[in-house]
Amino acid sequence: MSVTSLSLTESLDSVLRESVKSGLIPGVVAVAATSDGVVYEGAFGPRALGTDSAMTTDTVFWLGSMTKMIVAIGALQLVERGKLSLDAPLGTLLPQLAELQVLEGFDDDGLPVLRAARTAVTLRHLLTHTAGNGYHFWNADVLRYQEVMGLPGIIECREVTLTTPLTFDPGTAWQYGMNIDWVGKAIEKVSGVSLEDYLRAALLDPLGMSDTTFVLTAGIRARLAGMHARTPDGLVPIEFEMTQEPEFQMAGGAMYGSARDYLTLLRMLLGRGALGGVRVLSEDLVDEALRNQIGGLRIGPIATVDPASSNDVDFLAGIDKTWGLLGLRNEAPSTQGRSTGSLFWAGLGNTYFWVDQGSDDCGLLCTQILPFADQAVLDTFDSFERTVHHR
Repeated sequence: MSVTSLSLTESLDSVLRESVKSGLIPGVVAVAATSDGVVYEGAFGPRALGTDSAMTTDTVFWLGSMTKMIVAIGALQLVERGKLSLDAPLGTLLPQLAELQVLEGFDDDGLPVLRAARTAVTLRHLLTHTAGNGYHFWNADVLRYQEVMGLPGIIECREVTLTTPLTFDPGTAWQYGMNIDWVGKAIEKVSGVSLEDYLRAALLDPLGMSDTTFVLTAGIRARLAGMHARTPDGLVPIEFEMTQEPEFQMAGGAMYGSARDYLTLLRMLLGRGALGGVRVLSEDLVDEALRNQIGGLRIGPIATVDPASSNDVDFLAGIDKTWGLLGLRNEAPSTQGRSTGSLFWAGLGNTYFWVDQGSDDCGLLCTQILPFADQAVLDTFDSFERTVHHR
C-alpha cells in the first residue's frame, strides 16, 4: 500500500479506533485513495459483536444500495456499445414498462386509485430516480399499496414487488426507489446472460473485483461481516442475509463486496473510466455521468416510514443536491471538504462512499448496522472524509 504520510495513517486510525473503542460502532473498515494510488486501509473491531473474528481489509459487507452504481456502470457500458439508449422508451425492450400505472391515492374502501402514466419511462429516468418508482422505507403510499395488495418488500427479491405502481409520471420529480432493478433487467435482456454473469465479464473481472458478487460462496461467507441493530439498549447482533434463491438478482441492492474491491471501482471513476491500464468506460461518458442530470429538481430530506430500516435522511443538510447517472452530486462545497460536483452515495447497512475529482481523492467506510443513516456512523464517516481531504 502506498501511503502519503505516516501522519495521515495515524490520524485516520485514530478516527476509526475511537469510534470502535467508544462502542458507537461494532467494527469498521475504511479505505481511501488518490489518483496516485491507495493512501489508506484500516480495519478495527470485530466482524460481529460477541465473536473473536476481527475486521480485516478484505472483510466482505452487504453493499445494499452501493450495488446501484455497479449496475449503472454496467448499463452505461451497453449505452456506449449501442445496445441500450439513455432516452428511448424502455417499454419496447421490457414490455412491463410499456403499461405503467401511477398511484393517485386510495378510495373510501382503502383500495388503490390508479391511472395510466402520461410519459414513457427511459433508462435516464431510471438511472436518475426520476421514473416515479418508490421504496416502502421512505414512501407511505408505496408501503400502504404493498400492504393492501399483499406484496412483499423489495428486499425479498420477488418479481411481484416490481408491479408496485409509480407515484408520479416519469421525468416530473425525483424519488429514490426501485429504479435500478429495472436497469438490471434491461442489462439481462440485451446481454442474454444473468446480471451477475454480465457484470463479472464486463466490469468486475477486468478490474479485479473478485470479492464483489450477488452469490455468497463458502469463501465469501468466511469473511462476511455480521449485521447489527441499534436499539435503545445498544447494538445487538441480528440475523440478516440477502436471499440466495431470488426470483431476480436485485440490481438495486443485493450485492456483497469488500471495501478494497469497491475502492477499485471508485479509483476507476477518479481516473475517468480507467485504472491500471484497463478502461471500462470512456472519459466522455464518465464526465456525463457525473453531471447534474435532473435539471432544476433538488434532493431534500427523506423522512422514514420504516424506522427499523432507516432513520430520517438528510445528507449534506443546507447544500443543494442533484443526481447524476451514478449517484448524488453536491452543488456546493461541503463542510467535510468535498468539492462541488462530487459523487456520493451509500448502502442501507451503513456503508458510505465519495469520489471527489476536485480534491483528487475517493474513499469509503463500511459497517453493518441497521437502521440506515446511523448518526454515529455518519459522524465517523464525516471525520474520516474530512481528514482525507485535508491530508
